[in-house]
Amino acid sequence: MSTKAPVIRRSPPSSESGDAESDSGSSGWEDQNELDDQDETTPIQCVLCDLKFDGGVADVWAHCNKEHSFDWQATSKKLNLDFYDKIKLINFIRKNPTTDLKSITKESFASEENLIPVLENDPLLFEIDDDGEEDGGVAVDTSAPLSIDVSDPAAATALIQTLTQQLQELETNFTKYKGAVAEDYLKRVEESNVVYKKPEARPEGKRDDDTHYFNSYSGNDIHETMLKDTTRTEAYRDFIYDNKHVFEGKTILDVGCGTGILSMFCAKAGAKKVYAVDNSNIIDKARENIFENGLDGIITCLRGKVEEITLPVKKVDIIVSEWMGYCLLYEAMLDSVLYARDKYLAPDGLMVPSECRLLVAAMHDSDYMNDSVHFWNNVYGFRMSAMKERIREDVVIAHLKPTGLVSEPAVFLNLPLHTIKTGELVFTKSFELEISENVESLDAFVVYFDNYFATSRNSVIGENARAEKWTGEGVAFTTGPGGKETHWRQGVLMVQDGAGLLHTGQKVTGEITYRKSADNSRELEIEVGWEVVGKNQKRKQLWHMR
Repeated sequence: MSTKAPVIRRSPPSSESGDAESDSGSSGWEDQNELDDQDETTPIQCVLCDLKFDGGVADVWAHCNKEHSFDWQATSKKLNLDFYDKIKLINFIRKNPTTDLKSITKESFASEENLIPVLENDPLLFEIDDDGEEDGGVAVDTSAPLSIDVSDPAAATALIQTLTQQLQELETNFTKYKGAVAEDYLKRVEESNVVYKKPEARPEGKRDDDTHYFNSYSGNDIHETMLKDTTRTEAYRDFIYDNKHVFEGKTILDVGCGTGILSMFCAKAGAKKVYAVDNSNIIDKARENIFENGLDGIITCLRGKVEEITLPVKKVDIIVSEWMGYCLLYEAMLDSVLYARDKYLAPDGLMVPSECRLLVAAMHDSDYMNDSVHFWNNVYGFRMSAMKERIREDVVIAHLKPTGLVSEPAVFLNLPLHTIKTGELVFTKSFELEISENVESLDAFVVYFDNYFATSRNSVIGENARAEKWTGEGVAFTTGPGGKETHWRQGVLMVQDGAGLLHTGQKVTGEITYRKSADNSRELEIEVGWEVVGKNQKRKQLWHMR
């Protein structure tokens, strides 16, 4: 998820990069037409009984008049109902079918709550002005086709202008209605569905590591970057759409939903219910995105930290989240995802993705070092050595050429997301690398991660699997130099002392430590202790990601 780090080397734009929203593949996208091609003649249910009518609004009101002694047109005129009043009255009657309609007044149904549809996608509300008389006072005969006397062009023109104006007013009214329903719906959700725990008071002087973190995800830029990372976004999309049998009818939790894209993928794949949680202001945009795409009946957006809200359900079937940061654990979002897993995921539930692996490799790349470090030796004829101070103390985020790696990558940590514990995210792990060619020095260690999406929590990813070559069931992608560039790129840990010449076949062994920064729990410290076997020179260095 992360797109921010202190030092980022930007590679030239790749010709392969594209928008995650583009039609880069047919998988799943044909389903968009399903929503557009739904039957337009949905039966309309009577407001006072369970009977449904295929003939349209006029049949409903005729039935109400005959069988229930309720004259809709007469009531509308008597109470002088406007567009919103009619919406409220229909929903009020549906909720209170035994009400004495002969004595009803506007005050009876004046509450704004009556703007919320009682029936999902109620056709009667969509055709609110096709009820025998338009709001403008022009009667419309719904029992016979409209005819125009072509012998009187002036009358025909006047009628067309009147109908055009009425259509525009209807579209405006309906747009306002949708907005009012959405606003009231969101208010009701926040008031009734979300139960906030009272945040514990922080000890005086203790910094709040979360405020800047959540604020950084409030704007458009960071989400645009992530959505345009096609490797990332299409991996989630393809896994969800290609495995609809896994998501169909399921209850899903999306932790850190951002713009709501993953939640919408799940809804389109047939999920019964999706809870989209985010604690940044982007949740407001997510709600609008979801409403605009007609998925608000499936997806409920909840504002807050997942640790501080209570879902309206005890368990979910699937947790989907794009939580990964630079070098995988920067920003510490996985802690929240594991909290949600332990509290909400059903015993046989699925984590998406299901497994991540951290890898390290040795690097020798003269071009990279000249561009990043030695550049300061001669800047338009001037030496700027001061700019090189502490340049090797921070993790640099860059996309490297595969030829810059001088060893095969080695996995130093597996993260099986169904079982790993939060305490295991601070660790020291050993590694061994074998130099693949003669080089002048070890310039850096390179850290990146692979992601695997499996359809079952019992799926086994082979010990020697590599995401860029993986052919197992599900989806996988790598953030390493051997794959297409992602917004995560790779973490470059430039060493202070490269230990001189290295020869083909020499081993570099050591340990990697990951820990949270003492100054900010969202920041990351990576420490590597290593030696070149046979040289008896042990080295240790600490890098910061802040």
